Amino acid sequence: MDTGSSTDDEGHSALWFARGMRNVISVPAIILMSAFVGFAGFAKESGVDVTHAMFMTAVVWALPAKVVLIAAINSGATLVPAFLAVTLSSARLMPMVTTLVPEIRSEKTRTLTLLVLSHFVAVTSWVMTMERIARAPRRHRTAYFAGFAVTLTTANILIVGAVYASSAVLPPEALGALFFLTPIYFLTSLWATARDHVVKIAMVAGLILGPVFYLIAPEFDLLLAGIIGGVAAFVIGRFGKRTGTDRT
Repeated sequence: MDTGSSTDDEGHSALWFARGMRNVISVPAIILMSAFVGFAGFAKESGVDVTHAMFMTAVVWALPAKVVLIAAINSGATLVPAFLAVTLSSARLMPMVTTLVPEIRSEKTRTLTLLVLSHFVAVTSWVMTMERIARAPRRHRTAYFAGFAVTLTTANILIVGAVYASSAVLPPEALGALFFLTPIYFLTSLWATARDHVVKIAMVAGLILGPVFYLIAPEFDLLLAGIIGGVAAFVIGRFGKRTGTDRT
C-alpha cells in the first residue's frame, strides 16, 4: 500500500515530461529564444539557407557553436578546420554533461537514453535543470529533462524558420540586440549557480584576459583566455585551499 501511494504521488513519466515542457515558459528560456531570433537574422545575413539554419539548430544546438560554424563558412574554411572549430567550441559542454548525468540517472536508466539526452545539454538547459531537478523523483528525472530540453530545442527550430519568413519587417538593430541577450544571461546565470569560488575566479580571469588576447592574438583569443584563465583559477584555488589547510 505504501509503495503504491508513493508511486501515485510521484506521478507518471508523461506527467513529468509535461512539467518539463511547462518550464519552457520561463525567463531563461525566453531569453534564449530571443537570442535565436538574433541568430536567425545573423544566419540570413551571412547567406545561410533557412533549411540549413534550422538543421544547424537541431543538430549543433549550442548557439556559440553555430556562430563559430557560420563564421568558418564565411571565412572560406574547409571542412576539417570548421569541424575542429565547432568541436573546440562545444568541448566546454562536456563538464556540464558529466555533472548533469548523475543527477538525472536512475538505476533503470538506459545508457542509450542518456546518450540521446546529452545532445540537448547546453548552458540554459543545464542551469535550469540543475536548479530544479531535485523537485523531480529520481526515476522521472530523464523524462523531466527531456520534456524541457527537447521542447526548447524544437521551439528554437521553429523560431529560426519564422524569423526567416518575417525578417523583412524586423530591423537589423533589433536582431543584433536580441542576439547579445544570451551571453549576458549565460554570464549572470553561471555566476549565480557557481558552487566553488574557483569558477568565479576563472570567469573574472576570462573577462580580463579576453580583450587582452584579442589585441595580441585575435585568432586565438578565446582559446588562450580560456586555457590561461582556467589554469590560473585552478592554481589560485589550490593555493588558497592549501593555505587554509595549513592555518587550521
